Amino acid sequence: MNDAVHAAPGSRRPRLDAGEDVLPINALTATQRLRGYVRLTGFVLLTLLIIPVQWTMVKLRLPGRKAVPFRYHRLVCRIIGMRVKVTGAIENGGGILIASNHVSWLDIVSVSSVGPISFIAKKQVDTWPFFGLLARLQETVYVERERRSKTAEQRDVIKERLGRGDTIVLFPEGTSSDGNRVLPFKSALLSAAEGAIKGKDGVERPIRVQPMSVAYTRLQGLPMNREFRPFFAWYGDMDLVPHLWEAFRLGPIDCEITLHPPMTVEEVGSRKAMTQKCEAIISESLARSLAGRG
Repeated sequence: MNDAVHAAPGSRRPRLDAGEDVLPINALTATQRLRGYVRLTGFVLLTLLIIPVQWTMVKLRLPGRKAVPFRYHRLVCRIIGMRVKVTGAIENGGGILIASNHVSWLDIVSVSSVGPISFIAKKQVDTWPFFGLLARLQETVYVERERRSKTAEQRDVIKERLGRGDTIVLFPEGTSSDGNRVLPFKSALLSAAEGAIKGKDGVERPIRVQPMSVAYTRLQGLPMNREFRPFFAWYGDMDLVPHLWEAFRLGPIDCEITLHPPMTVEEVGSRKAMTQKCEAIISESLARSLAGRG
């Protein structure tokens, strides 16, 4: 008997039950469970192997440390059955601030598989068990959005990292969405894009912001509609562990990442104008990917 997906009473998320034939996700729930255990075991073993290696490289500031999370997340994509299609590329030269829409914890895996990057995240992430450690090993930049007194200090940290040639991903929505649309971008979160940074050659250049869209488009080779996307979009009051488990036992899933040409505040005219332009570019790109025209 095939699994059926329908909305649970009082819930904004669907749930899996044996019943009607909506989409043949798997022949048996037992098969899903076995797949989930295999993938979870592979993920845990790989992570336990990588953590001491990356911890040592970060502590010693070894030059190859940036590539480890990149390779690690590519392997994680294979383990959990996520196929990432990338259109475009991260701009050459380093010192790039990437502005992206935010759908799920899966974004960390899919985006990290594109290249050596770090993220900007809220300070609370640092306190999360296990995942907080992984974030630190990827040299995440933490911000305290509630403490405006810290804004200038946090902006300087981001600029210093960009000046060292880092590529840093920012989610200007400030939260995750349901994956069907882009939430309004917050101009304040892009304050680090103003001004210039001094590169390794000592020359000052304006900070480049590169828009990037992330779309989860297919489940087991079939178009993923609004009914199924909540199994992979993580938003609202969803619990992380059950959501992670469901994503592990379903799949494979297709993700489309599109990188657009970078821009600077100087070119666009103002931070607000750049924020609006990034939002418009990413919204259009997401819509095209979800419609199968990406």
